[in-house]
Amino acid sequence: MTVTENTTASATASPVVNDTLLSAATGMDAVTLRVGDLEKMSTYYSNALAMEPLEEVERGNEIHRVLGRGTTPLVKLVATPNLPGVDRTQAGLFHTAFLFENQASLAATVAHAAQNTNSQFVGSSDHLVSEAFYFTDPEGNGIELYVDRDRSEWKHSADGEVRMDTIYLDPNAFLAEHLDEQTLSQANTLPGIIGHVHLQVGDVPTARKFYVDALGFEPTLASMPGVLFASAGAYHHHVAMNTWNSRGAGPRAASLGLGDVAITVPGREDLDALVARLKARKMDFADDGRSVRLSDPWGTQVTLGIGTSTTDQTLTR
Repeated sequence: MTVTENTTASATASPVVNDTLLSAATGMDAVTLRVGDLEKMSTYYSNALAMEPLEEVERGNEIHRVLGRGTTPLVKLVATPNLPGVDRTQAGLFHTAFLFENQASLAATVAHAAQNTNSQFVGSSDHLVSEAFYFTDPEGNGIELYVDRDRSEWKHSADGEVRMDTIYLDPNAFLAEHLDEQTLSQANTLPGIIGHVHLQVGDVPTARKFYVDALGFEPTLASMPGVLFASAGAYHHHVAMNTWNSRGAGPRAASLGLGDVAITVPGREDLDALVARLKARKMDFADDGRSVRLSDPWGTQVTLGIGTSTTDQTLTR
């Protein structure tokens, strides 16, 4: 099973667009981060996460640089002078979650991250649906590196919620079992995608109105205190919204950190259905034909586009 199949293709998109839900073939695209020290952050993502710089462009006093694996963009770093640093008590990014194809590929990336002196290891967990390792980058942005278990192993409660947990995962034992030198040396050539994005919000009900009712994700786990997990196509989650550090937070002030959450849909008809939902709710948005852009209630920019973005499309987002 490939990474893409794990996240989207396990449930094939219906030819009929649903007026209220995102397509089962919905996925996530490269995340944009506003950074203070472009070279330090670029070096970090290149070395610790085994990515390669793909392309960059200057816009006024900003430099936009895309990094990824192969031809797949994973992160766009935007050098933004004179902004305050990441505030972990405000709305914004909890973590960007990078999904890998198998345990060996995950182990190789974790080993790179663990050996990087600019990495802060936060922990590791067995979530029942996945195995995950957590780091913080040099400017305070959360990172999850994970691999999914096969969907046949996922369990659901009587009310249909996917069962997830946080069980200690021994990082040394995981690496001892799955790390090999060949995979480690080739890590930057192995596939990876954005599996999900976990956000900090001011309150969960308001987040649900935006990400579920308006955008069209479906709740997958809503019974855990202070957090909502949601997805398309019955994935365990493409987005999560928590208040663990940010309860009561208002709109974001301009700062370093999350610049854009990017979501992919199969075709223009999916965007048309989204636009109809947004218009019915009298919500502001911008539509350039290929993508629809809007802000969530805390000022986090969200872009829904047709298909996975090329490097050039990522640069222009």
